[in-house]
Amino acid sequence: MVAEQAVIEEAPLAEPLPEIELELVPSVEPAVAEQPDLNDRQYYINRHLSNLEFNRRVLEQSLDESHPLMERLMFLLIFSSNLDEFFEIRVAELRHQVKFDRERSGADNMHPQEVLREIRGLCHELVARQYKILNDVIFPALIENNIYFLRRNEWDEHQREWIRGYFEDHILPVISPLGLDPSHPFPRLVNKSLNFIVQLEGKDAFGRDSGLAIIPAPRSLPRVIRLPAEVCPGDGDHFIFLSSIIHEFADQLFPGMEMLGCYQFRLTRNADLSFDQNEVEDLALTLRGELHSRRYGDAVRLEVAQKCPEPLVRFLLQQFKLSEDELYLVDGPVNLTRMMSMMGQVDRPELKFAPYSPGLPRRLRGGVNLFDTLQNGDVLLHHPFESFTPVLDLLRQAAADPHVLSIRQTLYRTGADSEIVTALVEAARKGKEVTAVIELRARFDEANNLALASRLQEAGALVVYGVVGYKTHAKMALIVRREEGRFRHYAHLGTGNYHSGNARIYTDYSLLTCDPEIGEDVQKMFQQLTGMGKILRLKRLLNAPFTLHKTLIEMIGNEARNAKAGKDARVIVKANGLTEPRLIKALYKASRAGVKIDLIVRGMCSLRPGVEGVSENIRVRSIVGRFLEHSRVYWFHNDGESKVYCSSADFMERNMLNRVETAYPLLTGKLASRVLKDMELYLHDNTLAWELNSDGSYSRVGRADGDEPLNAQLGLLSKFS
Repeated sequence: MVAEQAVIEEAPLAEPLPEIELELVPSVEPAVAEQPDLNDRQYYINRHLSNLEFNRRVLEQSLDESHPLMERLMFLLIFSSNLDEFFEIRVAELRHQVKFDRERSGADNMHPQEVLREIRGLCHELVARQYKILNDVIFPALIENNIYFLRRNEWDEHQREWIRGYFEDHILPVISPLGLDPSHPFPRLVNKSLNFIVQLEGKDAFGRDSGLAIIPAPRSLPRVIRLPAEVCPGDGDHFIFLSSIIHEFADQLFPGMEMLGCYQFRLTRNADLSFDQNEVEDLALTLRGELHSRRYGDAVRLEVAQKCPEPLVRFLLQQFKLSEDELYLVDGPVNLTRMMSMMGQVDRPELKFAPYSPGLPRRLRGGVNLFDTLQNGDVLLHHPFESFTPVLDLLRQAAADPHVLSIRQTLYRTGADSEIVTALVEAARKGKEVTAVIELRARFDEANNLALASRLQEAGALVVYGVVGYKTHAKMALIVRREEGRFRHYAHLGTGNYHSGNARIYTDYSLLTCDPEIGEDVQKMFQQLTGMGKILRLKRLLNAPFTLHKTLIEMIGNEARNAKAGKDARVIVKANGLTEPRLIKALYKASRAGVKIDLIVRGMCSLRPGVEGVSENIRVRSIVGRFLEHSRVYWFHNDGESKVYCSSADFMERNMLNRVETAYPLLTGKLASRVLKDMELYLHDNTLAWELNSDGSYSRVGRADGDEPLNAQLGLLSKFS
């Protein structure tokens, strides 16, 4: 509950941060030169290659000794998870373009075949670096801290007997080896599953002697097994990989035959869901059918144990119709992402990030009535430094309040068992009109969203699935309450999802307001999502795909005009990605006019900063640290009358043109000033920050002699907790 949260007093920080001054001038004077062709490919970085550079920055966190050891391991595993999705979606998309001769390209004008070549070179380099870090840095450091991953040659007799028993009791009953022969062709293997190819000699009971078998590891089995204390004397945590157990005892699966070799491999498939939405009559029914096929899409990558003989490797490539460029020989487990399961099995708080308690604004302490509180002014929350609980409490109070008539909410990623959904279910059961706009196509959350849709429908809520052809990515809730004979709108608008778990690890902003014009705008947006009709004009909000893109270009252009008139001009944008060509061109033009532009872009960025005559006034930095930087903020100096928007939308084509998104203004100077201070803190970070170079590479921001370390995330934690 709210009363249980830490309270934010408006007092100095526990450890005061360096004084930050807003820098408006001087900007680099634009050179008087020939007008550059802003359509030239040289001014754009390929989005897929930029995505890989972000993943490189994630991997580099595993070498950062300022992070606790277990968190360094987690960064290395997150790198694996990110790379899996990159192959499942991005590489699969590019291969599809090449296969069907669709030469789709972005502003960088790279042919898909050219992009794939670059990707393969980068990925081979990154994967080799990942396993080197794991084997040469992380595993030795874990051993120094009494955490052991025991290899087969390290098992003592007592351990070996326990492991044999585990194999016979837990693995043997559920494993199904598949001998290969004309009546047993190569099996259709599930996406990202752990498998083994086994080389055999001799004939089986039926006289077969193909010499090859496949062992699929059941997905129900844990990939990392903790050894009990009784078989591991002394202190420490001892683990073994499932792959080691199967490898050691695989010969028991082929009695009477000699096993010449057993080698693990993993196949990555195209996991994107593709269907013609214009021909779909029931989206939920179609998605249920497509989810199964996702596990068996076209092969895009093969990972094989480094020691696997070349003939077996060629055999596997042949089966999956992959080239050697799509082969990754790895020096360790092929499914590193599944190592995440051991994080919760190690009770070593000193090796993990210190726990923290999210703060709570002073106005919200003591279990306040949020409706009364919001009538006295808006509330802005910065997660995870401030608690997500007030958002939950607003919905809980709305569900219980007899004066509340209806609740409408968008749901993109939340989970069927979330507290948000529980509050909506409770409201529906109490007879309130509950409408949930659920985005079924939120990638890899489709099954969860189908489940939560069913739960809400069973409670009597109205569930709709947005607009065909446009993902509903906006984060908004609207509560209609009767007060003294009239209706008042209470709204929540966010930059992040309605997911309490994400709110602990993602940075996002939440606005709670009863501003009548914002409430009216949110109502119109829901009307467009659930009904039909012409575009409705909004007073305060910007929305995609209608006004957001056009207005952003206009506001950037306004800064350019101010700069040309000799006025101060500045733009700050914080986003997860920046790839939309027209926005990039607008920023280039503003830079040429003398506008100082700071971009805080966590992931993909297609804009090249520091190019003479084009982008000298643009600086791009990426913050990678404990929390995933997820908030989107747009700030414009606007000749001293600054405009600040928080948004659900990145500066990307899909967000601006193919999704339903919102950008909401901060209408009070106090809230706008607070967000600007947050942005300046990120711009002065010299611990987590990376600077984008004009060649597309990133350099870690260093500290000059005598500079104090400034970690923006730690600074915000100390401020609010």
